[in-house]
Amino acid sequence: MRDVVEIGLGKTAQRGYHLDDIAIVPSRRTRDVDDVSTAWQLDAYQFGIPCVAHPSDATMSPASAVRLGQLGGLGVLNVEGLWTRYENPAKILEELAGLDEDARATKRLQEVYAEPIRPDLIAERVRELREGGGTVAVRVSPQHTLALAPVILDAGVDILVIQGTLVSAEHVSTTDEPLNLKEFIADLDLPVVVGGCTDYKTALHLMRTGAAGVIVGIGGDDWSTTESVLGIRVPMATAIADAAAARRDYLDETGGRYVHLIADGDMQTSGDIAKALGCGADAVMLGEPLSLCEEAPAGGAWWHSAASHPSLPRGAFEVAGEPLGSMERLLFGPADEPDGQLNLFGGLRRAMAKCGYRDLKEFQKVGLVLDR
Repeated sequence: MRDVVEIGLGKTAQRGYHLDDIAIVPSRRTRDVDDVSTAWQLDAYQFGIPCVAHPSDATMSPASAVRLGQLGGLGVLNVEGLWTRYENPAKILEELAGLDEDARATKRLQEVYAEPIRPDLIAERVRELREGGGTVAVRVSPQHTLALAPVILDAGVDILVIQGTLVSAEHVSTTDEPLNLKEFIADLDLPVVVGGCTDYKTALHLMRTGAAGVIVGIGGDDWSTTESVLGIRVPMATAIADAAAARRDYLDETGGRYVHLIADGDMQTSGDIAKALGCGADAVMLGEPLSLCEEAPAGGAWWHSAASHPSLPRGAFEVAGEPLGSMERLLFGPADEPDGQLNLFGGLRRAMAKCGYRDLKEFQKVGLVLDR
């Protein structure tokens, strides 16, 4: 039973753990790294590495999404981003890449995202993704799903990602007709990924909507300000483990329907990725790490999707730094620094091999220890 700590008279808090608080425990067996598979599958779509891109304009353009797909991951384009507001946002992205880390950066983000979304550009960007080959995935917020879904679906995507800071299956509103996720997903013939969520009950309810995948976490990293703005922070190791428990119960409830978990937040190194998968995730959603590759459209700058919110931005702007290399090098090496920021999925393969596991499903059973 999880530790519950009394923080004052009549008020308790559950103890939670970050990925930095845990470590992987090797088993009695090791395995040749060439015999390890990092492949996974979401519905009918297969991927070589458990990498889903966080849909930030800083990292995901049509070209970089296609490139990630070519390398075995899943690129996700934000249909509420700059690429669907401007015919060619290259100059805007170049300007943003040159901004300093100050209040002006947030204000400028709000200004450029004030431009209306153009349905014709949604169709055009999906066409560009389709022409690039691979799986076509786009992200839309829960608030705009009903309005934008007809355009997105007519354009012909493979996977729809409905993502907000926090998403529930029981949104209540006295002013607007809320999105009924269960009814919406039931009417579609394509897989839907929903999130984020941070606890067992919400994960279970999202699975019951019929979603093919659930995003766990709120994209927390050094540049996220969700905790300081909203007071919300759930450590990722605990959030993933709780969602994995919900998945086990949902498997029993449905007689075998498996929902994939995608961990979003607290991921900077190959070791972080390995620990997230060891906690029960099927894949990880990478944001800031992808900003460090040469293909990143913002030239090394980084911001969360919520950083441009017109009234309550939740994410600091990270100024552009020098790229670490190509996307291929970021994902597969070679690395010339020992900090785990390069060769992310080569590092994952090595961790799996050192612990004796041949695939990701087996690796979810790896032992863990608290080391903080």
